Amino acid sequence: MAFPSAPSTLWSVSLLTVLFAAAVHGNIIDDDDPMQPVTSDETVSVGGTVTLTCRVAESDNSSLQWSNTAQQTLYFGAKRALRDHRIQLHFSSSVELSIDIGEVQLSDEGEYTCSLFTMPVRTARATVTVLGVPGKPQILGFENAVSEGGTVTLTCTSTGSKPAASLRWYKGNQELEGHTELVESDPDELTSNVSSKLTLEVSRGDNNELITCAVVHPSLAPGDKRSEQALRVLYSPDVQILPESHLPREGEKFCLQCLGNGNPEPAEYKWDKKDEVLPPQAKVDGAHLCFESLNKSDNGVYLCYADNGIGNSQGEFTLLVQENIPDPTAMSTSSGVDHAVIGGVVAVIVFILLCLLIVLGRYLIRHKGTYLTHEAKGSDDAPDADTAIINAEGGHSGAEDKKEYFI
Repeated sequence: MAFPSAPSTLWSVSLLTVLFAAAVHGNIIDDDDPMQPVTSDETVSVGGTVTLTCRVAESDNSSLQWSNTAQQTLYFGAKRALRDHRIQLHFSSSVELSIDIGEVQLSDEGEYTCSLFTMPVRTARATVTVLGVPGKPQILGFENAVSEGGTVTLTCTSTGSKPAASLRWYKGNQELEGHTELVESDPDELTSNVSSKLTLEVSRGDNNELITCAVVHPSLAPGDKRSEQALRVLYSPDVQILPESHLPREGEKFCLQCLGNGNPEPAEYKWDKKDEVLPPQAKVDGAHLCFESLNKSDNGVYLCYADNGIGNSQGEFTLLVQENIPDPTAMSTSSGVDHAVIGGVVAVIVFILLCLLIVLGRYLIRHKGTYLTHEAKGSDDAPDADTAIINAEGGHSGAEDKKEYFI
């Protein structure tokens, strides 16, 4: 009877050991085996919850088991094996075992093993990737205002990301290029700190413009974490002179206002008249120049100087006083009113006179008188014509002087 040599026996045992170990660790997977466990890799953010699911197509009532990265059993079927309040049973049956891991930490990252205790033992692995959520970005460099035409360097920093986050800059809605990024690893926390520097040349149009630093990371939705600051740009004023009225008239009050659009606002204003001195009746009150009563001699170009400490500028206004011609419409209206008044008075007087004439006429009609004289009386009493003539001529004795009476 022949026996295998010792080296051949040792080789056979070693091969069996390797095959068994490979089966236990799931390195040999038979896709056609209905009892082979199937799992999937999962990604979760720090503080979140991840569900690990292990399934088989068929079961011989053998129990499924989940183990952690340290090969500690978490659940054996529906039975809890490790006392960790963060790990809960999600679902259990003869063909599936699902567990939830809550309040995930960076230390929970690694390979988890699902095993089906048959002979041989069948296993599958699921890799859990834990994302370190980056902190809200902080921007430095806005402490001091920048003069127009100068440059400002801004620094944006975000900590605690895993993998390392990236930072993006925006001015308004426009993304800015040309920034530099630095990543520093934190071995104790297994995370990274990211910083980015941006240098900008500013103009007066950039004053109050929002500069945004946004974090880009797999654990965040777009725009989830961003910070923004407004630029402060100092610039000399633009000067504009506004008239109180666009039709200055002779004899009327008239004012000019000087507007200095600068940052900061102008603190000092000065008025002057081009090639002349200010008229004595022109009164200066800061940004205002007023004339109590305009005159043709006030015509000319007026200048306003505004200074805000950053710089000074001037504006000008040409004053042309219009002759104060009475309004024909107003004169016509006034004349019409006078004529109406006069007409009314005349009408009243005529009415009164007519009334008086009517009254007098009625009186005269009622008291119609007779014109009698003593001569007439004599003729009435005479028996004949001759006697009447004698009596009328006063030929009888004792006759009185002729008198007339109006009755």
